[in-house]
Amino acid sequence: MIYLDGDIQVFQNIDHLFDLPDGHLYAVMDCFCEKTWSHTRQFQIGYCQQCPDKVAWTEDLGPKPPLYFNAGMFVFEPSLQTYHDLLKAVQVTAPTPFAEQDFLNVFFRDVYKPIPNVYNLVLAMLWRHPENVELEKVKVVHYCAAGSKPWRYTGKEVNMDREDIKMLVKRWWDIYNDISLDFKSVSTAVLPVPVPVPVRDLEVGDAKYTVSATLPSNAIVHCITGFTAPSAA
Repeated sequence: MIYLDGDIQVFQNIDHLFDLPDGHLYAVMDCFCEKTWSHTRQFQIGYCQQCPDKVAWTEDLGPKPPLYFNAGMFVFEPSLQTYHDLLKAVQVTAPTPFAEQDFLNVFFRDVYKPIPNVYNLVLAMLWRHPENVELEKVKVVHYCAAGSKPWRYTGKEVNMDREDIKMLVKRWWDIYNDISLDFKSVSTAVLPVPVPVPVRDLEVGDAKYTVSATLPSNAIVHCITGFTAPSAA
């Protein structure tokens, strides 16, 4: 599955991420250069994993920090066991500045694999590490920088008057206003009385089963016709 924050917009198809090898959590490395990171040793010495050669992490600083991902977008495998392990771990985890992002980084540290930043462009990358950004290739944009949320954008905050930011905000609104992308059901029918509705006929060996449900009189049934549903096998 692919998780996306609410302030993210997908501009190109990313279905191929579902084909990544199993056994890992995939996400884009974060940037440590904004003031929101001022509480960290990385920020204080000017170290960032986006440009690790610019300021080296020397031995006297202790062990080098593990790779750290931005949790606004990540690819993961659904698992009941992982779900229960997460619930257990969060009960004994102290609060941290970046909340669930810090927690997920610790929990998935051993299985995390970085993917290119085209899959989660954190906007600060545009002014902190422009050499690492190919804007025309970006597939997913994360409007997480202060003042960048398109639905309340004014352009007055720091860095928000940049032309690339204005362009990305406009692209968000273009998608929002594109009525061709609105969900439309093929047809609807209102049932006048409660009635058993056959949902699907199932064949198991030589046996046949009909799955039914009794719906209230004011229920609306959405029906899509004209094609044969693929097998779930």
